[in-house]
Order: sequence, then structure tokens, then C-alpha cells
Amino acid sequence: MRKPAQQPLKSTTTLVRMIDFGFTLSKSSAVDLGKVDRSLLQKLEAIEPGVRKCMACGSCTATCTAGPWSGMSVRKVILSLERGRDVRSMLSGCMLCGKCTMVCPRGINTRHLILSLCRIYKEEGSL
Repeated sequence: MRKPAQQPLKSTTTLVRMIDFGFTLSKSSAVDLGKVDRSLLQKLEAIEPGVRKCMACGSCTATCTAGPWSGMSVRKVILSLERGRDVRSMLSGCMLCGKCTMVCPRGINTRHLILSLCRIYKEEGSL
């Protein structure tokens, strides 16, 4: 049997042109939870254990009066705390109206959660 002739490989410049789709990949946004400082979340859990019940459904975000203008979201606050991020800027946008508490399917007292978080920041002298 006769083998078919192999075609020569294309040059690398041709290969690059074939792969270039006009966009670049951005840096990974993965969070290494082993390296995250969760001390603030632990302090909050000691005061308000209901924070552990949050399933991040977004009901609080959907009903938030201040959310569209201030970026406030109890869901974002809790997720940011779990990832070790600073949430002070979000807390200042809360109107403490209590709508999020009324719609929470897990019954989390979100108003108390926000007030407790503000109290923790004040005790640390960072609010």
C-alpha cells in the first residue's frame, strides 16, 4: 500500500491568524477560599447566625428600593464577605426599609444583619 503524501505544516503566522478571533481572555476571577480573610464574616455569624442560611436566591436584591441607584444588595454583601471583600461602600446605600427581610424565603433578619455589620465596622474603627 502506498501512503498518502503528507502536507507540509503551515507556518506559525498562518496558524496565529487562524486562532485570532478578535478578543482576548481576561484574567481568571477565581477566588482561592483558603487564602481569604473571613474574620469579618465569622464575627457577623457570631452575632447573626442567620447569615449562614442565605442561599443567594436574589429575592432581597429584586425588592431593594435602594439597589438600582446605590448598588446595595444584601446578597452581594453576604457573597462579598464570604470572598473576603470590603463591603463598606455597599452598606452606606442601605435605606433600612426592611423589604428584603419581608421577602427572604429563609427568614433572615437582613436589617439586623446590616446593622450588626455596621456595628462591627464601627468597633474596628473603620466605618
